Amino acid sequence: MKLLFDQNLLAKLCGLLSDVCVGSQHVRVDLGLHESPDELIWAYALEHGFVVVSKDDDFRQLSAVRGAPPKVLCLDIGNTPTAFVAALLRRNLELIAEFVADPEAALLVLTRDQG
Repeated sequence: MKLLFDQNLLAKLCGLLSDVCVGSQHVRVDLGLHESPDELIWAYALEHGFVVVSKDDDFRQLSAVRGAPPKVLCLDIGNTPTAFVAALLRRNLELIAEFVADPEAALLVLTRDQG
């Protein structure tokens, strides 16, 4: 599964998860979309088959209004170290894969306590 990490997450996540999320990218470092409106990031994810990963409620709202694709993985975790975020995603890979495969699902929210 290809993840598109929003600017509120560190680009380092792409490397930390490269073995399980091949082809993942970061909006600022890989795409230069750091000052782009969320709608442009949404369109890029849609066109290129990414799951948007963000801590930003704006993507949660876009998902509620527009549905999928693209799918949105919202991290409701507050300020946490990048290593914690990577570990959370790894612990929940099966759940995330089921979410990606579900044609009806548009939004998955992960919290600090999951996994």
